[in-house]
Amino acid sequence: MGKLIAIDPGRHKCGLVLSCPEKGLVLEGRVVHAGAVIDLITLWKSQFNIDLILLGNGTSSDYWEEKLTGVASLQVVEEFNTTLKARKRYWELWPPQDFTRFLPRGLVLPKENLDAVAALIILENYLGKKLCWKGSKKFKT
Repeated sequence: MGKLIAIDPGRHKCGLVLSCPEKGLVLEGRVVHAGAVIDLITLWKSQFNIDLILLGNGTSSDYWEEKLTGVASLQVVEEFNTTLKARKRYWELWPPQDFTRFLPRGLVLPKENLDAVAALIILENYLGKKLCWKGSKKFKT
């Protein structure tokens, strides 16, 4: 099996993750300006065999479905509540290390933009399992 890409679509920016489901890994995750999405996917396609792009069915998904048709095999999937789930998943991957670890998670906002983690939620929902994110505290070699 090749690699999968998941996209949390947006009008101005999108979250994307590149994964290797066989190894249970997120190889790369990015939040990019909408104008750079096709370029990033093209770059990843030049480096890896991409089997499927998963596109969340939320904001501007119709626009992205049209833009991505023919780029690779595409499947539109449910993305309800992924932004809220992304905050919790972020803290699982990158637990706070300073005094904030003592605060309730609902009071602490992640430092990062969560669109790439929302794309991870879309991917994990599709696969039915959690993946390790290369470079996170929970990553195991």
